[in-house]
Amino acid sequence: MNPTYEALGPTRALATLLAAFGVAACTTEAGQDTGGVAWDPFPGEKRFASLTQLTFEGENAEAYFSSDGERLIFQRRHEGEYECDQIFTIGVEGGDRNLVSTGLGRTTCAYFFPDDSRIVYSSTHHADDACPPPPDMRRGYVWALYDFDVYTARPDGSDVQAIFSSPGYDAEATISPDGSRIVFTSTRGGDLDIYSMNPDGSDVRQLTDEPGYDGGPFFSPDGSKIVYRARYPESEEELADYQALLADNLVRPGILDIYVMDADGSNRRRLTDNGAANFAPFFHPGGEKVIFASNLHDPDSRNFDLFMINLDGTGLEQVTFSEEFESFPMFTPDGRHLVFGSNRHGSHEGNTNLFIAEWIDELPE
Repeated sequence: MNPTYEALGPTRALATLLAAFGVAACTTEAGQDTGGVAWDPFPGEKRFASLTQLTFEGENAEAYFSSDGERLIFQRRHEGEYECDQIFTIGVEGGDRNLVSTGLGRTTCAYFFPDDSRIVYSSTHHADDACPPPPDMRRGYVWALYDFDVYTARPDGSDVQAIFSSPGYDAEATISPDGSRIVFTSTRGGDLDIYSMNPDGSDVRQLTDEPGYDGGPFFSPDGSKIVYRARYPESEEELADYQALLADNLVRPGILDIYVMDADGSNRRRLTDNGAANFAPFFHPGGEKVIFASNLHDPDSRNFDLFMINLDGTGLEQVTFSEEFESFPMFTPDGRHLVFGSNRHGSHEGNTNLFIAEWIDELPE
C-alpha cells in the first residue's frame, strides 16, 4: 500500500491514496506520441540536474526501471481505457506505452526481473474479470485489501503464470538484485506480513510477524537488506480497530514508518518516527541511504515530498519541494536517474504522472 494511490491497495497499495491525492499533468494526449517534456526543477531541488515528464493524462504511478534502464513498468488508470489499474511499459524517453497485463480485473505492483526476461505483478482477474468495487469510506479513509494473486509474464505480457495464491491479499512483489528471491506482502497468515519466495513461488518464508501492517518491501543493492513501511498498533484501541478492518479486508493508513531489516527478517531497525505517513521507500544505489515519500511537514495534508535518510536514521534531507503529491521513487542501478510519480504541473485533480530526473549525487560544497 502506498498512502497515495489506490494501487497501494495497501500496496504500493498506495494506489488508493494516489487517487485521493489527485495530481495534475499539463500537456495533452500529444505527449503520448511526441515523448517526454522537459521542466525546470522547483527551487530547492538541488539533486535534479534536469526533469522530464513522461505521461500526460490519467493516473500513472509506481514506475520501476528495467535492469538496462531503457524501459519503465508502471500501473495506469485512465477514463475510456480500463475501469481500473492495468500494467503498462514505456520507454524512458516517453512516447508509446504498451499494455502488458491482461486488461481484466485490477492490477498492481509490477517489477522487472533482473535480466528483464520476465515481469511480476499482482492481479484480481482470477476472481473476476470486472474491476472490484472501491472501499466503503464510511469507516474513514481506508485501503481495500483486494484478492490479488502474484503472476509473472514475459515483458510483452504473454505467457502469464500464477506463482502465488492465497484467499486474500498477495501483492507488492519485488525481486532481489540477483533474481533469487521475490519479496511481497500477504494476508495468508491472518495479518499483513512480508514474505519471501523463490521466483517460481516455492519455498515461501515469513519475514515479519508483529501485529500490524508491513508492506512495500524492496531489497538493498547487494540483496542483504530489505526496506519497507509499517505501522504497529500502539494501543489496545488501535489494535482492535486494525483487526476489525482487516477482518473486512480493509486497512487504515495514516501513520506509517520506514524500517530496514536483514533479508532473512532479522535485525529490524526503525528509520522514521515523526507521526506522518512515510512510505514508498527505495535504496540509494550506494546502499547506505533510503529515499521515501512523506507528508511529515503536515501529517494531515496530501502534500507528500521525497526525502532521503541514512540507514541509522540520521541525515534527513528533503529532495522535492512541490506543493502537490510526490511518491514512488526508484533509482537506476547506476544512480544517474530517479523516476517518481507526481501531481506537479497537472491539468486536473487526479492526474498523476511519471517524471524522470537526472540525479546529482555529489553536491557542491
